[in-house]
Amino acid sequence: MTSPDAVVPPPANGVETRPLIISVIGGGSPPPRALALAVEVGRELAKRGCVVACGGLGGVMEAVCRGAKSAGGVTIGIMPGNEARAANPYVDYPIVTGMGFARNVIVAKTGRAVIAIDGAFGTLSEIGHALGDGIPVVGLETWQLPVRVDLPIKIEVAESPKDAVDRAIAAARARDVRERAGLH
Repeated sequence: MTSPDAVVPPPANGVETRPLIISVIGGGSPPPRALALAVEVGRELAKRGCVVACGGLGGVMEAVCRGAKSAGGVTIGIMPGNEARAANPYVDYPIVTGMGFARNVIVAKTGRAVIAIDGAFGTLSEIGHALGDGIPVVGLETWQLPVRVDLPIKIEVAESPKDAVDRAIAAARARDVRERAGLH
Protein backbone atom coordinates (compact mmCIF):
# COMPACT_ATOMS: atom_id res chain seq x y z
CA MET A 1 0.00 0.00 0.00
CA THR A 2 1.41 3.39 -0.96
CA SER A 3 0.79 6.36 1.30
CA PRO A 4 0.42 9.89 -0.09
CA ASP A 5 3.80 10.78 1.48
CA ALA A 6 5.54 8.24 -0.71
CA VAL A 7 4.06 9.06 -4.10
CA VAL A 8 6.34 11.07 -6.34
CA PRO A 9 4.54 14.28 -7.30
CA PRO A 10 3.05 14.10 -10.80
CA PRO A 11 5.13 15.29 -13.75
CA ALA A 12 3.80 17.76 -16.26
CA ASN A 13 1.50 15.13 -17.78
CA GLY A 14 0.02 14.38 -14.32
CA VAL A 15 0.51 10.59 -14.49
CA GLU A 16 3.32 9.81 -12.01
CA THR A 17 2.31 7.21 -9.44
CA ARG A 18 5.58 5.45 -8.65
CA PRO A 19 6.50 5.16 -4.99
CA LEU A 20 9.25 7.39 -3.67
CA ILE A 21 12.63 5.63 -3.40
CA ILE A 22 14.93 6.79 -0.62
CA SER A 23 18.49 5.46 -0.49
CA VAL A 24 19.84 4.63 2.95
CA ILE A 25 23.60 4.36 3.31
CA GLY A 26 25.87 3.34 6.15
CA GLY A 27 28.67 1.07 7.19
CA GLY A 28 28.83 -2.70 7.10
CA SER A 29 30.22 -2.97 10.66
CA PRO A 30 28.56 -0.15 12.63
CA PRO A 31 28.07 0.15 16.38
CA PRO A 32 24.80 -1.12 17.91
CA ARG A 33 23.31 2.38 18.13
CA ALA A 34 23.63 2.86 14.35
CA LEU A 35 21.90 -0.48 13.77
CA ALA A 36 19.00 0.56 16.01
CA LEU A 37 18.70 3.90 14.18
CA ALA A 38 18.71 2.12 10.82
CA VAL A 39 15.93 -0.28 11.87
CA GLU A 40 13.78 2.70 12.90
CA VAL A 41 14.54 4.59 9.68
CA GLY A 42 13.54 1.55 7.63
CA ARG A 43 10.34 1.08 9.61
CA GLU A 44 9.43 4.77 9.27
CA LEU A 45 10.12 4.80 5.51
CA ALA A 46 7.94 1.71 5.03
CA LYS A 47 5.11 3.18 7.10
CA ARG A 48 5.12 6.12 4.69
CA GLY A 49 5.09 3.85 1.65
CA CYS A 50 8.64 4.64 0.55
CA VAL A 51 10.86 2.03 -1.09
CA VAL A 52 14.26 1.57 0.57
CA ALA A 53 17.35 1.28 -1.64
CA CYS A 54 20.71 0.36 -0.12
CA GLY A 55 23.94 -1.51 -0.81
CA GLY A 56 22.27 -4.83 0.00
CA LEU A 57 24.82 -6.27 2.40
CA GLY A 58 25.07 -6.27 6.22
CA GLY A 59 25.32 -3.66 8.95
CA VAL A 60 23.24 -0.52 8.37
CA MET A 61 22.06 -1.96 5.04
CA GLU A 62 20.63 -5.09 6.64
CA ALA A 63 19.18 -3.18 9.59
CA VAL A 64 17.32 -0.66 7.41
CA CYS A 65 15.93 -3.48 5.28
CA ARG A 66 14.88 -5.42 8.39
CA GLY A 67 13.07 -2.34 9.69
CA ALA A 68 11.35 -1.75 6.36
CA LYS A 69 10.23 -5.38 6.06
CA SER A 70 8.89 -5.33 9.66
CA ALA A 71 6.45 -2.62 8.52
CA GLY A 72 5.54 -4.28 5.20
CA GLY A 73 7.97 -2.24 3.09
CA VAL A 74 9.81 -2.94 -0.15
CA THR A 75 13.61 -3.07 -0.35
CA ILE A 76 16.20 -2.92 -3.11
CA GLY A 77 19.80 -4.02 -2.62
CA ILE A 78 22.37 -2.77 -5.12
CA MET A 79 24.99 -5.46 -4.80
CA PRO A 80 28.72 -4.92 -5.33
CA GLY A 81 29.36 -8.48 -6.49
CA ASN A 82 28.04 -11.05 -8.94
CA GLU A 83 25.76 -13.05 -6.66
CA ALA A 84 22.19 -12.14 -5.74
CA ARG A 85 22.36 -14.65 -2.90
CA ALA A 86 24.93 -12.41 -1.16
CA ALA A 87 22.11 -9.96 -0.39
CA ASN A 88 20.95 -9.74 3.19
CA PRO A 89 17.76 -11.75 3.84
CA TYR A 90 15.57 -8.62 3.92
CA VAL A 91 16.32 -7.49 0.36
CA ASP A 92 13.35 -7.99 -1.98
CA TYR A 93 15.12 -7.02 -5.18
CA PRO A 94 18.88 -7.63 -5.37
CA ILE A 95 20.45 -5.73 -8.25
CA VAL A 96 23.69 -7.52 -9.16
CA THR A 97 26.31 -5.13 -10.53
CA GLY A 98 29.69 -6.90 -10.39
CA MET A 99 31.10 -3.38 -9.90
CA GLY A 100 32.58 -3.57 -6.40
CA PHE A 101 32.49 -0.22 -4.65
CA ALA A 102 31.82 1.53 -7.96
CA ARG A 103 28.22 0.49 -7.27
CA ASN A 104 28.17 3.31 -4.69
CA VAL A 105 27.29 5.68 -7.51
CA ILE A 106 24.18 3.64 -8.27
CA VAL A 107 23.20 3.44 -4.60
CA ALA A 108 23.47 7.22 -4.27
CA LYS A 109 21.62 7.98 -7.52
CA THR A 110 18.76 5.50 -7.06
CA GLY A 111 17.03 7.46 -4.30
CA ARG A 112 15.35 10.83 -4.72
CA ALA A 113 17.09 11.62 -1.42
CA VAL A 114 19.69 9.83 0.71
CA ILE A 115 19.73 9.14 4.44
CA ALA A 116 23.25 8.50 5.79
CA ILE A 117 23.56 6.65 9.10
CA ASP A 118 26.98 6.31 10.70
CA GLY A 119 29.29 4.97 7.99
CA ALA A 120 32.82 4.42 6.87
CA PHE A 121 34.62 5.44 3.69
CA GLY A 122 32.10 3.79 1.34
CA THR A 123 29.39 5.90 2.97
CA LEU A 124 31.51 9.00 2.51
CA SER A 125 31.89 8.23 -1.20
CA GLU A 126 28.11 7.77 -1.54
CA ILE A 127 27.57 11.11 0.22
CA GLY A 128 29.98 12.73 -2.23
CA HIS A 129 28.28 11.22 -5.28
CA ALA A 130 24.84 12.28 -4.04
CA LEU A 131 25.82 15.84 -3.17
CA GLY A 132 27.81 16.20 -6.39
CA ASP A 133 24.67 15.34 -8.36
CA GLY A 134 22.37 17.58 -6.34
CA ILE A 135 20.71 14.71 -4.49
CA PRO A 136 19.72 15.80 -0.97
CA VAL A 137 21.53 14.04 1.88
CA VAL A 138 20.13 13.80 5.40
CA GLY A 139 22.61 12.69 8.04
CA LEU A 140 21.84 10.76 11.20
CA GLU A 141 25.00 10.48 13.31
CA THR A 142 27.18 10.33 10.21
CA TRP A 143 30.02 12.21 8.55
CA GLN A 144 30.21 15.98 8.88
CA LEU A 145 31.58 18.04 6.04
CA PRO A 146 33.17 21.47 6.32
CA VAL A 147 31.04 24.42 5.22
CA ARG A 148 32.42 25.97 2.04
CA VAL A 149 31.20 29.14 0.39
CA ASP A 150 32.26 27.87 -3.03
CA LEU A 151 30.22 24.65 -2.65
CA PRO A 152 26.70 25.46 -1.45
CA ILE A 153 25.96 21.85 -0.55
CA LYS A 154 25.61 20.23 2.81
CA ILE A 155 24.41 17.26 4.76
CA GLU A 156 21.16 18.16 6.48
CA VAL A 157 21.46 16.97 10.09
CA ALA A 158 18.56 14.98 11.57
CA GLU A 159 17.93 14.49 15.27
CA SER A 160 16.05 11.17 15.11
CA PRO A 161 14.97 8.48 12.65
CA LYS A 162 11.55 10.11 12.22
CA ASP A 163 13.19 13.51 11.66
CA ALA A 164 15.55 11.95 9.08
CA VAL A 165 12.62 10.47 7.16
CA ASP A 166 10.62 13.71 7.37
CA ARG A 167 13.58 15.67 6.04
CA ALA A 168 14.39 13.16 3.27
CA ILE A 169 10.80 13.09 1.99
CA ALA A 170 10.56 16.89 2.08
CA ALA A 171 13.91 17.24 0.30
CA ALA A 172 12.90 14.71 -2.37
CA ARG A 173 9.65 16.57 -2.99
CA ALA A 174 11.46 19.90 -3.22
CA ARG A 175 13.94 18.37 -5.66
CA ASP A 176 11.08 17.11 -7.84
CA VAL A 177 9.47 20.56 -7.87
CA ARG A 178 12.80 22.19 -8.82
CA GLU A 179 13.38 19.68 -11.62
CA ARG A 180 9.88 20.13 -13.03
CA ALA A 181 10.45 23.88 -13.02
CA GLY A 182 13.74 23.37 -14.87
CA LEU A 183 15.83 24.52 -11.90
CA HIS A 184 18.50 21.88 -11.36
